[in-house]
Amino acid sequence: MGSIKLFLNRLISLSPPAVDIRRSVKTQACLNMDVQPTDSVKLNLKSKEVMEIEAKVLVGTYARNPLVLAHGKGCKLYDPEGREYLDCTSGIAVNALGHGDPDWVRAVTEQANLLTHVSNVYYSIPQVELAKRLVACSFADRVFFTNSGTEANEAAIKFARKFQRVLHPDEKHPATEFIAFTNSFHGRTMGAVALTSKEHYRFPFEPVMPGVTFLEYGNIQAARELIKCGKIAAVFVEPIQGEGGIYSATKEFLQSLRSACDEAGCLLVFDEVQCGLGRTGYLWAYEAYGVVPDIMTIAKPLAGGLPIGAALMSERVAAAMKFGEHGSTFAGGPLVCTAAITVLDKISRPGFLTSVSKKGQYFKEMLIQKVGGNLHVREVRGLGLIIGIELDVSASSLVDACRNSGLLILTAGKGNVVRLVPPLIISEQELERAADILFECLPILDKTLK
Repeated sequence: MGSIKLFLNRLISLSPPAVDIRRSVKTQACLNMDVQPTDSVKLNLKSKEVMEIEAKVLVGTYARNPLVLAHGKGCKLYDPEGREYLDCTSGIAVNALGHGDPDWVRAVTEQANLLTHVSNVYYSIPQVELAKRLVACSFADRVFFTNSGTEANEAAIKFARKFQRVLHPDEKHPATEFIAFTNSFHGRTMGAVALTSKEHYRFPFEPVMPGVTFLEYGNIQAARELIKCGKIAAVFVEPIQGEGGIYSATKEFLQSLRSACDEAGCLLVFDEVQCGLGRTGYLWAYEAYGVVPDIMTIAKPLAGGLPIGAALMSERVAAAMKFGEHGSTFAGGPLVCTAAITVLDKISRPGFLTSVSKKGQYFKEMLIQKVGGNLHVREVRGLGLIIGIELDVSASSLVDACRNSGLLILTAGKGNVVRLVPPLIISEQELERAADILFECLPILDKTLK
């Protein structure tokens, strides 16, 4: 041990004199293997302390709600002071099985004791098992795993361009452009953000990936005309737009995209990162429309809160890719895939999906009855347990009032849509409580106008 310390300290001493001495001391302390941490991780901090520390050490990219969450169970969350909140956010449509699902906890714990990570240099059993299940329960023939939804969309971008290059080997300039739609959200990395319609996501980082045209969501004629020009590699569309405001595509619109893509030889990509995996009452949102994509991207609920994403695709798309043309160090690791198997097995049961559909319809009808008559409510819409309440004013004051009353909700669209995406296991009694709190808090909107 002494020789290791001496060797490492000698390496550190070779640093140029200009190096900040505080950083040098920190580095020595980290590399000195005899040094023990002087302070363990504190899990008993109060809310105010956590927020004060966060302001000092994290990059300021999140306008967080003034709430610290310490633990959860089922559809309930608790702050460090023990206050209880009914969760209608699911970590932005992620925690489909709620918090602390016993089967999920057991699976993750057991796998963590066996094997957590090996990279994609080797085969691993959970990855193969999960891929086999995803293929069996969807249109897809092949799966590519990622770590998030935005990575899944980045993969779809690359696969689409490579597909066009293979499809047209003799063309000097095969199709490389993309179509996306108004109110779309496909992620924050450079390719995915280029497909995202809101300018404030793109503008600070321009130039983003060129060659993307945004069309009006649902405009069949405009889409058909642009697709047939021969320059489009793929069309990216969300069957139900989540971040964009809970807008559902029509069956006619998606069928038209499918036929236009087939005629032109371009790919149709469904982004089901938020609306897929049971959220609509169907396992996949495309099933509600009877339209099958070439590629489907998924992520949020798949591993029950652990980071995972995937691009599911047909054999003809997958066949265009060769070894080494895309990859990931962490994607499809044993731990996250084991978690995902547990989630997928539960959600894909017909009885589970039937319950989501039933509860979603019950919740929407109850919301229409309780809040639909309010002067500020323009529309209650959605499918299954992805529901939006469009307002004629900003929803931020309502979000704050609901949080103070023990209900957690989200916004969408231009900030004027209340987004409700509770855990899929939520009970009818909990949905009734959520509707009651929303109704009780609605008068705050009158003050917004003053």
